[in-house]
Amino acid sequence: MNPFTQRVIEIIQGIPEGYVMTYGQIAGLAGSPRGARQVVRILHSSSGKHGLPWHRVVNAQGEIGIQQEEGRMLQMLYLRGEGVEVADNGQLDLDRWRFIPLGE
Repeated sequence: MNPFTQRVIEIIQGIPEGYVMTYGQIAGLAGSPRGARQVVRILHSSSGKHGLPWHRVVNAQGEIGIQQEEGRMLQMLYLRGEGVEVADNGQLDLDRWRFIPLGE
């Protein structure tokens, strides 16, 4: 596993319950500020294998990025179950729910 992938996995594992991070935010912390799409691929391929809280990752506009209806609804359900307020259109308030690790 390359260092970027390993760091992305560590960052996602560190998102606390009831908070979210963006794909770009994770990419930047992992050392590749323009690597948001790589974060998407890593989440897609490694969530099950590494037990990642995939539902705590949203796009830069604070929206659920999953287009498939079932996955979108599941992510909303999980986030709401953790107390995150998500509108029916998949939008949430990043100023309120974004996790900012120390040092960011």
